[in-house]
Amino acid sequence: MVKGTPKHEAPEPLEGPVVATVVGGTLVWFALFLVQLPFYGWLDDHGHTWWLWTCLAGGGLGFIGIWYVRRRESAIRRARAGQAVGSTDAPEAEPLRGPSPASPTTPASPASSTD
Repeated sequence: MVKGTPKHEAPEPLEGPVVATVVGGTLVWFALFLVQLPFYGWLDDHGHTWWLWTCLAGGGLGFIGIWYVRRRESAIRRARAGQAVGSTDAPEAEPLRGPSPASPTTPASPASSTD
């Protein structure tokens, strides 16, 4: 057996309340930031200001995480809705296409006109 190959299949990913979990974590980071803020002088005197900025960074990254997981959840919902609609016996619709370059609705460019 080749080194590094798994001996069994990977388990399915857990799906749970992802948005609520990320929102909760973000709130915890901001709460920790706010709790430490009054102690900035003590933290600065003892060289621990990185604690404060770590909590602020965690909260800021949490906002990015909230944006990401909300978009992910809505994309999953759209895909499931598309699968539910696509599972009927209706024929597939042809994708919409824009006008062709030689379409009569496109205006002629001034350089191509002959006088």
